[in-house]
Amino acid sequence: MMTSLFSDSISEIKQAATIIKQGGVVAFGTETVYGLGADATNSQAVQRIYQAKGRPSFNPLIIHFSDLDHVFQFVIKTELAHELALKFWPGALTLVLQQKKNTNTQISPIATANLSTMAVRIPSTKVARQLIKFSQKPIAAPSANSSGKISPSTAQHVFQELNHKIDAIIDSGPCQVGVESTILDLSNNVPTLLRPGGVTLEDLIPICGPIISNQPIETKIIAPGQLSSHYAPHLPVRLNCHEIFPDEALLAFGPPIEHTGLSKNLSNTANLEEAAQNLFAYLRFLDVQGRELGLKGIAVMPIPKTGLGLAICDRLTRAAAPRLA
Repeated sequence: MMTSLFSDSISEIKQAATIIKQGGVVAFGTETVYGLGADATNSQAVQRIYQAKGRPSFNPLIIHFSDLDHVFQFVIKTELAHELALKFWPGALTLVLQQKKNTNTQISPIATANLSTMAVRIPSTKVARQLIKFSQKPIAAPSANSSGKISPSTAQHVFQELNHKIDAIIDSGPCQVGVESTILDLSNNVPTLLRPGGVTLEDLIPICGPIISNQPIETKIIAPGQLSSHYAPHLPVRLNCHEIFPDEALLAFGPPIEHTGLSKNLSNTANLEEAAQNLFAYLRFLDVQGRELGLKGIAVMPIPKTGLGLAICDRLTRAAAPRLA
């Protein structure tokens, strides 16, 4: 199967939407990372996402919608969920809510890993919302990469990994946020942070009050991004480094450590927004170039766990975790 490359013109987004309606799989840019989308109500189409990514079936997908009314046709609208939706949607926040059972169109149980809850969000990019609108379907979409590997922030990253495995890619340029959405579980009494992301804890707490966070990895996965090993390059990653070994590449942040070898700086000015935008592209670059040079690992300078730094550190911690068999 040859993967088609589409621009972000209206006519080509409509072509991609037709592919979605016919049960195909299309990668598209969001404000966070590139997603791999299929009709969330079509189990065969959703299964193609899992096959293309090599993703374990117990790991549910985020369901993307184009507007608020559409979301709450499928999940129960709590007062807090509605308040957060009005504040942060469209945007980089995913909410885990209880599913409604009496809807005319059911989301595929494969997409929700047979859970009673559903992870939902409205992306902020025009391309993503137009694709959902033109396809007339909610779209299930994890990141458009091989499962467990570095997330894609450009269409080229998607093409390098998934060419011949998916039907099409819409190129809408680099992603602006650069890390995945924040996932907040509202299905229980106290809001629980399942994955830090583009919306920070500091943003959420004034609305939510206390939020449970920094939980150990769940034995039962209820949302994406909870696996201990994830976002991983081929080279091992070493964190919080104050010195670099000769056989390592350097991923710097702020004023860099002295290093004459291969390096990239997430942000010379220690700007966390810039660092998030660059994270996956720079990890990917150091991994590819480092292996070509025969390096043995990637050393990462310390990054503060405040604001978007919490999401960056989460991704790097999982990238550095022991690899899944």
